[in-house]
Amino acid sequence: MEFKLDENLPVEAAEVLRRVGYDAVTVLEQNLGGAADPEVASVCQKEGRTLITLDTDFADIRTYTPSRFSGLIILRLQRQDKPHVLEVIERLIPMFGREPIDRLLWIVEETRIRIRG
Repeated sequence: MEFKLDENLPVEAAEVLRRVGYDAVTVLEQNLGGAADPEVASVCQKEGRTLITLDTDFADIRTYTPSRFSGLIILRLQRQDKPHVLEVIERLIPMFGREPIDRLLWIVEETRIRIRG
């Protein structure tokens, strides 16, 4: 599974995913810092990467149709401090092996995950 982490996430989040064997790159590592959402989305589509982001604009299924992506994971968290975000990502990792991501939108909150096609 391949992930791209948006610039609004701590860069350490990519390392958390790499540590357990996932291919993870950040928007910043690819010199896409400050890029518009459609450009980030296009790169994710071309690379076949699942985007993980705090940007709720990507939850708009009319603009970012889940079936056109390898996956969209939107973190809708009450707290967005680094330790909390990293903790949530670590809690997600076991879900990657149990639930499909491809062509789906995951809305991740502290206490639940909603998955839409």
